[in-house]
Amino acid sequence: THSLGGGTGAGMGTLLISKIREEFPDRMMATFSVVPSPKVSDTVVEPYNATLSVHQLVEHSDETFCIDNEALYDICMRTLKLSNPSYGDLNHLVSAVMSGVTTCLRFPGQLNSDLRKLAVNMVPFPRLHFFMVGFAPLTSRGAHSFRAVSVPE
Repeated sequence: THSLGGGTGAGMGTLLISKIREEFPDRMMATFSVVPSPKVSDTVVEPYNATLSVHQLVEHSDETFCIDNEALYDICMRTLKLSNPSYGDLNHLVSAVMSGVTTCLRFPGQLNSDLRKLAVNMVPFPRLHFFMVGFAPLTSRGAHSFRAVSVPE
C-alpha cells in the first residue's frame, strides 16, 4: 500500500517495487495505490509524483488496485458522517477494501485462489492491470443499530 502523491510512496515505493521485481521476476506483484486528487491535495507536486510513479507501476506491477483519495474523504464525510476525518479513518476504509479484495487469497476456494489466477481473470492485457475498487454496504456507526442488511445488498 502506498500513496502516489507523496515522495515516499511514489518515489521510494516504486523504487522498492522495481528492486523486488529484479530479485523475483517470476513472482506476481499486487499493489494498493492511493491516487491523489486535485480537490484533496497536500502538496503542489502530487500530479508529477503520480505521473512518474504510474509509469513504474505499469512496468513493474502485475495488479494495481487504485483507491481514490477524494473518494475516501467523500465517503468519510457524506456516508460515515465524520466532519473532520483523520488518517486513521481513511486507513480504516483502505484496510476494509484490502481485506475484501484479498479474501479470495486468504480463504479456500476455487476461483481466484492466488494472484496469478486473479490476474488471468481480471487483466485483459499485461499493461492494463489497474483496478478501481468498491466496497458496500457502508453505514455510519450511529446507523448500525437501525439498519438491517438483507441478502441482496
